[in-house]
Amino acid sequence: MSEYEHQDDYQRKIEELEHASTTAAKLFDIRRIIGGLFTVYGVIVTIAGITASDSAINKAQGININLWTGLGMLILGLLFLLWVKLSPPPPPPPPEELLQESSDSGSGE
Repeated sequence: MSEYEHQDDYQRKIEELEHASTTAAKLFDIRRIIGGLFTVYGVIVTIAGITASDSAINKAQGININLWTGLGMLILGLLFLLWVKLSPPPPPPPPEELLQESSDSGSGE
């Protein structure tokens, strides 16, 4: 295998890893996970608050705690998702920088 073919394979592998890491970074961003969970649980608890009986509200001293907690969770979850939308995770460095870094570290031996 020639040196040129070896570099082409190396470049292809770097591009595949770059694409995979970008997708993984966007998919597993902790803000997205927290925002999604708070939004889903907020909707569930808000629905429980809307359908609460008078006896359940009286147990909480007249405050519909499920409704207020659900709305708070919903707002928090939506703020996290808005944060992800306005400030997405940074993309990984381009392959040229990766190649330069690997060549620099290999020449120092």
